Amino acid sequence: MADIRSDTDEPRAVAATARSKAAPAAILLMLVGALQALQGLAAILDDDVFSARAGYTYDLDVTAWGWGHLIIGAILVVSGLFLFTGSAIAGGVAMALAGMSAIATFAFVPNYPFWALLIIALDIVVIWIIASSGILES
Repeated sequence: MADIRSDTDEPRAVAATARSKAAPAAILLMLVGALQALQGLAAILDDDVFSARAGYTYDLDVTAWGWGHLIIGAILVVSGLFLFTGSAIAGGVAMALAGMSAIATFAFVPNYPFWALLIIALDIVVIWIIASSGILES
């Protein structure tokens, strides 16, 4: 029997595949964003929650640092929502934001090392999923 698919079906199939491959990255990105926002909110509400070790090179004001993480977290959640579309632009932006999140969290390592390394690892997983999913090629 002859194949009755038209040429217009192929772009839709590619877009659907890109969306399905982007879903795990989108979910993880929104999770990382929520964790970043909660971390930032904790720093804003109570300065004594996080205390850096003395002499750390990247010793930052906890409240200012908290606002930064709250904003980064909100942007990550929104980026994760856009990533569900399967757009290559959303994928590129999500990769860039996940990289920025990892870099911003690096300054948090002396306060809570396990938590910071977990967030950085999740950021790297998000970047890996997007890079290997083929979403950037759609």
